Amino acid sequence: MITRIPASPESVQKVPGEPHEIRLDALTVDFDERFRLVDIDWRLADDQHWMITGANGSGKSALAASLAGAGQVLAGRLTGLPANVALVSYETQGQLIEAERRKDDADIMDVISEGTSVREILQEGCQDDALCSTLVEQFGLSGLMDRAFRKLSTGESRKVLLIQALTSKPDLLVLDEPFDGLDAATHRMLADHLASLAEHVPMVLVLNRFDECPDFITDIAYVEHGSLLHSISRQDEQAYAELYQLLHLKTTDLVVPSADPVSSLPALDNEQPLVRLNQVSIRYGDTTIFSDLSWTIERNQHWQLTGRNGSGKTGLLSLITGDHPQCYVNDIFVFGFQRGSGESIWQIKQYIGYVSTALQWEYRVSTSLRHVIISGFYDSIGLYSKYTDRQREIADQWLALLGMADRADQAFNQLSYGDQRLLLIARAMVKHPPLLILDEPCLGLDDMNRQLVLALIEKICAGTETSVLYVNHHPEDRIAGIDHHLSLDPA
Repeated sequence: MITRIPASPESVQKVPGEPHEIRLDALTVDFDERFRLVDIDWRLADDQHWMITGANGSGKSALAASLAGAGQVLAGRLTGLPANVALVSYETQGQLIEAERRKDDADIMDVISEGTSVREILQEGCQDDALCSTLVEQFGLSGLMDRAFRKLSTGESRKVLLIQALTSKPDLLVLDEPFDGLDAATHRMLADHLASLAEHVPMVLVLNRFDECPDFITDIAYVEHGSLLHSISRQDEQAYAELYQLLHLKTTDLVVPSADPVSSLPALDNEQPLVRLNQVSIRYGDTTIFSDLSWTIERNQHWQLTGRNGSGKTGLLSLITGDHPQCYVNDIFVFGFQRGSGESIWQIKQYIGYVSTALQWEYRVSTSLRHVIISGFYDSIGLYSKYTDRQREIADQWLALLGMADRADQAFNQLSYGDQRLLLIARAMVKHPPLLILDEPCLGLDDMNRQLVLALIEKICAGTETSVLYVNHHPEDRIAGIDHHLSLDPA
């Protein structure tokens, strides 16, 4: 089933040799109330071939389908679409299979319908019989031409739709995961054919995997939560590397590495909360920062702490960590200790992983990425102790999770600001502390690096027993998995 754009003022007939551009301007599209693309701004030129990527459920397939006229436009404009758009997706595949199944229900003549044959499906819209015959042979469908389409396997029916689209002489070819389910030889054959077709037909490919991205792709669009967050040129090496890393963190099957049993922390009482503050206050002379604040952080809870500048966020954190002088005049219970009962500050801090901009400023030593992570086992800035093989293995697992496995021996001070922040979060997590405090972890980061950090925090929240305390200015900037919120702003 080939998707064609009906003639309308928004559709255009391409004139050979003239530049052409598809425009999506503040476009919001609803898909049967199941999903919504929101405020999409995008330009697609004739000389560009796009890859759309993003995590599962991000909206990349919806964005591709919108180029074929799918969905209901609620706001904005979609202009410049050519008249012949060929779309192959799981959605179009399912629609055709369902249409064939419905023929079984048409029993007016008391005849069991055989359904439409593969040959008939391929003849619909075919503009190149010779190419069709070649592709049928290359896809291994020669012996299936007279079989009913609905009796094909999922992979076989997918191949039929690909052939149908490729032989329709489209003005725009949109393929959603075209390589899914193909064996290696067929994958190579299709990739080669698309590469030759790219010389004169613009394409949009939806792909989950960067390693499947064909060489002819010129630009990449990253979609998340129904919004187009990034559109980059593939030639922009830095932007490409950052987007690859973001997709890696969002979609990788790798889990947060386990702790080193030899470096494990003393056990805590599972019946006690991690932190309990009872009507605590911070005052400086006649100035009260906050007062009568009660707060409990239970095990496996994740919290977001917000507040305007001067509201006391940092002071509140320092009450927990033991760095504030007023922690001894307040009723504070942390990790099994009642503050002021003779415990040392290091007995408290061993249970806390801490990341802040200030720590990043302090971490100026020229050491390798692997050693930065290993230093977390020793709570040191730099590495001055002999580490174990197991600690090295865990550090390498963290580097793999971050998409930095090939940079293990690179110097920390040669990293971008955002990558340094990711490394310091991994350093804070190697011991799996009961509490990970991230004090404004996105401060100073551009949008891409901010999303990298947030993706890593989501991974930690989903894959560990560490409670995360995430501090920032914006209560609306929520992270999946963090479902508790404390605001220090006045109600």
